[in-house]
Formats: sequence, C-alpha cells, structure tokens
Amino acid sequence: MSIITLTTDFGLKDHFVGALKGKIISGYQEAVIIDISHNIDHFNVSEASYIVGAAYNSFPKGTVHLIGVDAELTNDNKHIVMQWNDHYFICADNGILSILTQKILPEKIVEINIHDRLNEGATEMDVFVMVACHIAKGGQLSVIGREITEIKEMNELQPIVAADNNSIKGYIAYIDHFGNCVTNISHSMVKEAAKGRDFEITFSTKTIKSVRKGYSDFVIRETFTIKDHEGDKLAIFNEAGFLEIAIYRSNPSTVGSANTLLGLKFRDVVNVVFR
Repeated sequence: MSIITLTTDFGLKDHFVGALKGKIISGYQEAVIIDISHNIDHFNVSEASYIVGAAYNSFPKGTVHLIGVDAELTNDNKHIVMQWNDHYFICADNGILSILTQKILPEKIVEINIHDRLNEGATEMDVFVMVACHIAKGGQLSVIGREITEIKEMNELQPIVAADNNSIKGYIAYIDHFGNCVTNISHSMVKEAAKGRDFEITFSTKTIKSVRKGYSDFVIRETFTIKDHEGDKLAIFNEAGFLEIAIYRSNPSTVGSANTLLGLKFRDVVNVVFR
C-alpha cells in the first residue's frame, strides 16, 4: 500500500481537488489518497506547516505528503522533495518545511528538475503528481532532482525566549474549527526554558494561570459541576505538542470561541511568563 496525502488551499467548491486526485490515480492506480485539509487559508504557509506537522506522524513510514500551498515555481520558490523522519514531503521551498526540521535533520532534500519532461502547459500540481507517484512506486529521489542541503526558513514570526530566560514570546499560528487558538510555542520549548518553574500565559490584558491536561480538566465539586465550567478560558498543550488557548465547550456559531470571546487573531502575541 502506498499512501499519498493532500494538503492544499484549493477549497472544495471547484474542480481542483477532484482533478488532482484523478491525476494521481491516472499515474498510479494503486495509490491510496488521503485528504489532510483543503481549507488552508490562501497562500498561508504558516498554517499549512502547522497542519502538516500535526498530521503527518499519524501515517505509516514511507507516506508521501503532497502540499499544494503557494506552490508556484519562481526564482525564489523552487520545487523540492524532502525525506524526513521516513516520510516524503513535496512542496515549494517557501518555508513550509522549516518548522519540521527544527529538531530532526532531513535524510535527503532534492530540488525537483523534471519540469522540462512534462508537456507544455503542465501545472505545478502536474509536477508534484508525477513526483508523488514516482516515490510511491518506490522510485529514487536522484531520478527527479538534484540533492541540496538547505531549505528556506519560515519568514513568519518565530517564538523567542527572552534574554533573561524568564519568558517566551510567541504568536497565534492557527485557529481551528472550534475557534481554539494554537500558538507556535511548543511544549518542549516551554519545558526546556522553564527548568522546573511554574508559569502563566498572558495575552492582551488576560492571564491564564496554568495549563490543563485536557479541555475538561476541571476540579468538580458537589455544588459545582463540569457544566458550570462551560465558557471558561483554558490552556492546554494539544496533541501536536503546541500551546493552545481555548474556551471550554466553545461553539463559534452560537456561544463563541477563544477566537471571538477572547479577541485572539492570527499572529497575535502570546507570552509564557515563568515565576
């Protein structure tokens, strides 16, 4: 079984996703195609990076991940394939993969150079499909590109540990379907900087005193049930390992969410303050 995952900003209204899958099946009928997301904000490489990073490890080793976000070939955005942690990632070299490679070095990176082998008028996705099918069939990376040693770093704002090591300044990197606000501050980063100290999370004029083990991790008393905590703000380290700010039992369509009730938006500053 050869799995090819798809992450794009194409949406589902148009024919693009269906056509992309058709091209993959035409190139390799045995491929198993899995959608990760097609609702990435347009050209938002930071959001795409978070989504792929959160999802890829749920798939078996050898999975091919095709990322169609800001994929146009330019002098600045080359097309690349990265073999990393026994997975393969195909995308433009626009910073999407730099978050993944912070802790684990890639096994191999190649700049794709097969564009002239395709018919005139071939799109970026045609190139990515050809490469994905080649890898899924067991093909070597050396056939579709020349090896390189570096990829472009993400230009988006990165979390920073203060010089005195008493705080971390990060940013909202993603807002999910529930309106929960995910920062780019990782659990490992906080643990390393904390050195056993307690900490609180601050943003705007608000403070959260502690991180909970889960969304419903509240102390329940005889006169105060879990339902009484609905609407409370909280922070957790989510399944992907990043600090997330949420509202318990939020619903963006009715009662609101961290996004609306706490006024948090993409790129807003969030601080972890040690004490």
